[in-house]
Amino acid sequence: MCMPHRLPIDIFAVCAFATCGGYSGHLRVRVECLDKSQSNLSITINFAYPFRLQQVHFKPTLCEGNRQETIFMVGDYSSSAQFFVTVAVVAFLYSLLATVVYIYYQNKYREGNRGPLVDFVVTVLFAFMWLVSSCAWAKALSDVKSATDPTQVLLLISACRRPANRCSASHHPVWSELNTSVAFGFVNFILWAGNIWFVFKETGWYKTGQRYPMRSASERRANGMSQRLCSQNSFDQSGDSFYQHPYSQGSFNQSMGSLRLPQTSLGQPIIISQGDVTHKGPNPIIFVNDI
Repeated sequence: MCMPHRLPIDIFAVCAFATCGGYSGHLRVRVECLDKSQSNLSITINFAYPFRLQQVHFKPTLCEGNRQETIFMVGDYSSSAQFFVTVAVVAFLYSLLATVVYIYYQNKYREGNRGPLVDFVVTVLFAFMWLVSSCAWAKALSDVKSATDPTQVLLLISACRRPANRCSASHHPVWSELNTSVAFGFVNFILWAGNIWFVFKETGWYKTGQRYPMRSASERRANGMSQRLCSQNSFDQSGDSFYQHPYSQGSFNQSMGSLRLPQTSLGQPIIISQGDVTHKGPNPIIFVNDI
């Protein structure tokens, strides 16, 4: 893969795992009891990557003296988040390794066509992994937003189920950083999928296709029609030349005259009677019957 196409991949891969792996957020709720002295007006709930929300807990008041309860959040979305970050980190490291090999070991990279083939297979694999991880992380992020919605969190607090008490959210989580990580994931998929073509051009498969190009069906039909037209024109020209230059009678006679049989000289015939057949010589013999 060419160097200008490596730089955007490195940058967006770093942005993807930095915005997801470095996230930490919080929300804040308040519980106003009927007895104001028992109220808790600032309950902060912190959560962060890898979003194992079932381990996140907080202690709101029960509005019964100084009693408190421990409530755990619901959901574990660490698998999708860690999978997304892992793909981003590995893709970044492979891109750096491929860049070093392409710059300093280009001869070995092209030797035997193994380097371009390996690069092509890995590029296709990473394009697929980026698509899968980005989709999985987008779904997990939607679930994280639902689980940390202050309305859903207030339903977990026992004191908020009593009509005499008043509960509300004083601070909502900020999701812009995680939304950006999802966008970076799909941008990385587009970059890796687009680079498949550039890596394929480095392989021997593309060079073989250039050496023996495949003609399309329309090109084959056009070529066949041109060949038929050429053969028809050549046949018409040969027919015209036949009618324009017929063999004349004189030329036929002249050709026939040139074909002559070899001539032999015969001597004078010798007439011999029927009883005398003792003749020897080059001259022909004619037998005569006397009646």
